[in-house]
Amino acid sequence: MTDERPAPSAPATPVQLRACLDALPAYTPGRAASDRADVTAYKISSNENPYPPLPSVLDVVRDAAGSMNRYPDMAVSGLTTALAARLAVPVQWLALGPGSVGVLGQLIAATCEAGDEVVFAWRSFEAYPILVTLAGAVPVQVPLTDADRHDLEAMAAAITPRTRVVLVCTPNNPTGTTVGDAELEAFLDRVPSDVLVVLDEAYLEFVTAPDSPDALAVLRSRPNVAVLRTFSKAYGLAGLRVGYAVAHEPVAEALRKAAIPFGVNSLAQAAAVASLEAVDELEVRVKELVAERERVVAALREQGWRLPDAQANFVWFGLGADTSAFAAACHEAGLTVRPYGHDGVRATIAEREANDRLIEVAGAFRARRSS
Repeated sequence: MTDERPAPSAPATPVQLRACLDALPAYTPGRAASDRADVTAYKISSNENPYPPLPSVLDVVRDAAGSMNRYPDMAVSGLTTALAARLAVPVQWLALGPGSVGVLGQLIAATCEAGDEVVFAWRSFEAYPILVTLAGAVPVQVPLTDADRHDLEAMAAAITPRTRVVLVCTPNNPTGTTVGDAELEAFLDRVPSDVLVVLDEAYLEFVTAPDSPDALAVLRSRPNVAVLRTFSKAYGLAGLRVGYAVAHEPVAEALRKAAIPFGVNSLAQAAAVASLEAVDELEVRVKELVAERERVVAALREQGWRLPDAQANFVWFGLGADTSAFAAACHEAGLTVRPYGHDGVRATIAEREANDRLIEVAGAFRARRSS
């Protein structure tokens, strides 16, 4: 069973709507877990952190809820100051918003005029073509390599005089692969200085690859680089929506100008600051998730699956025509995964019981296809 059912047709209206909406791809969120009486159902479709909030963070959020009748601090001062100290960057280099996708929307709005181009790998984060199209810009999709990695040479070749932004998702969602430091530097050497390169690091905390770039060091040496990060994944604040960009001051200032007023709510700011203060506890949880990821990947590869190098909190099955059948098999077993057309399925590393069931379903599916 898949998520990708056709939307009902909209009623006719005399209101003039933008023509680009007709071709706009719909963002497909991970479906909720099935309501099952026969088996415990698990949602492993949205890359959510399976751990509950840390008690100290939850206490801070409860306290902050008492003032929800007031508007939040529009400058997000407390979190901006805390991030600047943690990352060792000037506060003027930071721009915050409702999740990293919200900040990316600010970035596209601040850089692109109608007809400008934005280059990114495909398949990658589903919001990219949506945000680009809504801005009136043109999405330029560059296919991944056969190893499900960014083809940085092809992306550099795709840059034209109309290109304003290049998006590099590392680890890539949904394939989980990263770009290496040397190949990134070689790529950046080919990018014109007036084209902004965005390193989208939503899953940074789960990366163990030794050649993974130090994005902030790259940023410090290159004024046309920006870094996107989020509190939704490793920090487990997906429901509160807070993310940020690090960029040189002119770019960061433009992102703040493009932000919707009060985009980061008071509870989100309080929770993010508290999470930064509890970073040692969070790192323990991240290490446990990474260890569980490695266990799952090893078990799947032992079954014969050829998987890309998983560097986030999910695994990618490049299934092609078998995508829907595999998603249906998972659904039958009480697992809700995330299918992507006819490309493959992404499955989040979740509770150990859910992961064990994924291994079991994947093994049985592979055995049936091999028989």
